[in-house]
Amino acid sequence: MRRKVIAGNWKMNMLPNEAISFIEQITPLIKDTKNEVILCVPYTDLFYSLLTAQNTNIKIGAQNMHWEEKGAYTGEVSGQMLKSVGVEYVIIGHSERRQYFAETDETVNKKVKTALANELKPIICIGETLEQREQGKAEEVITKQTMLALEGISKEQMKNIVLAYEPIWAIGTGKTATSEDANNSIKWVRNKVEELYGKEIADEVIILYGGSVKADNAKELFSTTDIDGGLVGGASLKVDEFSKIVLV
Repeated sequence: MRRKVIAGNWKMNMLPNEAISFIEQITPLIKDTKNEVILCVPYTDLFYSLLTAQNTNIKIGAQNMHWEEKGAYTGEVSGQMLKSVGVEYVIIGHSERRQYFAETDETVNKKVKTALANELKPIICIGETLEQREQGKAEEVITKQTMLALEGISKEQMKNIVLAYEPIWAIGTGKTATSEDANNSIKWVRNKVEELYGKEIADEVIILYGGSVKADNAKELFSTTDIDGGLVGGASLKVDEFSKIVLV
């Protein structure tokens, strides 16, 4: 049976003192959960979050990385740098990176390979726009993104990959795909993984849903056959709200 994973994406929020306070407050609330809990925090919070989360069941991730190990890439952070401070997970290909910072399927694939080479676990984001969905292209778009993101990735490496389906029209909008729609979309992704790697890998791979996940819809979403947890945005900034999602 696949484990449930609840990952918070703080985006460009939380100063170091706020990160410390958040982790200290939520730790006792979620200490007994069997779900895997990840907080993906801004670079400036990584050290403080890692330190505060020691000896807890909270794992710390980053929100992006470069595919090169070092070089003249002002403002970028490498996978080697993330690994050196103790980061375990890294979000790759979030729609906001694609929309605002020219992320492409090609750069996503490069980053995935580099993350794995540095023993980081990538959380790979895929998802369609509202226009693509209304045109009936959702399945085509997300399966193609899945295929391109995983190009050159081995069966063994797939064990350290998490996929996250995030319909772009549902991110930060308050709109949420119905649990049935979200589950069906994730089935498309899982079917593509099966096509690429076989049924055993497809049955094992963790696929999260992201897009306005809240405490009041998490249980319904996570109770479906193929949704293995959530990549949570705004709700992950509130201790009470996020703890309720974790404990679903």
